[in-house]
Amino acid sequence: MESVKVLSAYDQKEIASFPFVDKKQAMEMLEKAYKLHTDRDSWIPLHERIAILERAKKLVNERRQKLALDAATEGGKPLKDSLVEIDRACNGIGVAIKEISHLHGKEIPMNLTKSSEGRMAYTRRDPRGVVIAISAFNHPFNLIIHQVITAVAAGCPVIVKPAKTTPISCKNLVEILYEAGLPKDWCRWIVCANDVAEALVSDKRTSFLTFIGSGRVGWSLRSKLPPGATCALEHGGAAPVIFDSSADLEKAVPLLAKGGFYHAGQVCVSVQRIFAHKDIAKKLCDKLVDAAKKLKVGDPTNIETEVGPLILPKEVDRVHNWVTSAVKDGGELLCGGKKISDTCYEPTIIYNPPKDAKVSKSEIFGPVVCIYPYDNLDEAIKEANDVEFAFQAAIFSQNLDNTFKAIERLEGLAIMVNDHTAFRVDWMPFGGYKTSGLGVGGIGHTITDMTIEKMFVIKR
Repeated sequence: MESVKVLSAYDQKEIASFPFVDKKQAMEMLEKAYKLHTDRDSWIPLHERIAILERAKKLVNERRQKLALDAATEGGKPLKDSLVEIDRACNGIGVAIKEISHLHGKEIPMNLTKSSEGRMAYTRRDPRGVVIAISAFNHPFNLIIHQVITAVAAGCPVIVKPAKTTPISCKNLVEILYEAGLPKDWCRWIVCANDVAEALVSDKRTSFLTFIGSGRVGWSLRSKLPPGATCALEHGGAAPVIFDSSADLEKAVPLLAKGGFYHAGQVCVSVQRIFAHKDIAKKLCDKLVDAAKKLKVGDPTNIETEVGPLILPKEVDRVHNWVTSAVKDGGELLCGGKKISDTCYEPTIIYNPPKDAKVSKSEIFGPVVCIYPYDNLDEAIKEANDVEFAFQAAIFSQNLDNTFKAIERLEGLAIMVNDHTAFRVDWMPFGGYKTSGLGVGGIGHTITDMTIEKMFVIKR
């Protein structure tokens, strides 16, 4: 049987191997999940879901170090950040537990018209149905929390397909759920070929797709959903940050360095494009370059490492080609621009690359930040919006008029003020529009999306 080999992101050594699930096996899993949902006597009561998740949270916390090390090894996020990811995962399970108590309906007023006399109406929240979850590599444990723990909390059977590069973290969480008391058919994890995943998504027994990954794949899968199924899509971005002349550079630069180079820029809301007023642009460049040069790049399992590898060597080549092209066409390379190894790339800053360069128009998904000078705030906002993405954006300013203009006019579903674009907590709404996604994530929002509001009317 064909299998997938899992390689260390840093040194490309094999660390695990898992057999591919074929279409027949996947359809058998789907049928069992569908039967669980259609047999209402088999539904897991709310209090049991809470108990399972409480036990799972305890187990995740107890295994924090090992889970973080596995995530760092397979995905390349530095260990210090992977430990934070596991802590976030624990908190996320706690958020899901609290959200279960919000799975309730409301009274619908009656007796407002002659025809509604003598009636009472109420709603309740029921599980939507089978969830297919397709995940990405860059937060290999916490993304599964957002896609799988939410399904468990909502009462939906779920089949989850992690990224082929990072299945170990998914396996770890699913096995923790089993250990915590979740029956296996309620949650299955698989590695499979793309056509098998597409068959799962397009099957009439599927009710909800949660997808995190490329826009090309996400929009294609959405078009294949069966009638009645719904979805949440989380794609990429090219996050803009605006600096006006009043911005506090001392406070801002450490935030920008973290937001731009965290996980080697492999985050959908990484700081990518900084628009700086011409009066402070050069000073900002000098300070950010100084911060970038101090970052420790290397083995993600070393607790001192701040920037790890890209997920695959071909991504290092792609990023280098984009940087080389931007500099050749007129961008000024301020720092970086070199491969450190087959898997690691120097934190890179480019000043004023062409507006039509790939680093300016497309998602870099690498440790590269571009800085553009501007004269007029309106023009900066226009340029910030002039991409196909709209996810999260930011402005650094001490000027209220400029701040509110940016809040109102920057495209994105979340605008940060005096903070980097990669800020997120797991209970807040999170998502993009335009090509960046569809629907709103965040644990509570996802749990609600995985349920339906069902009304009943009683005539006295």
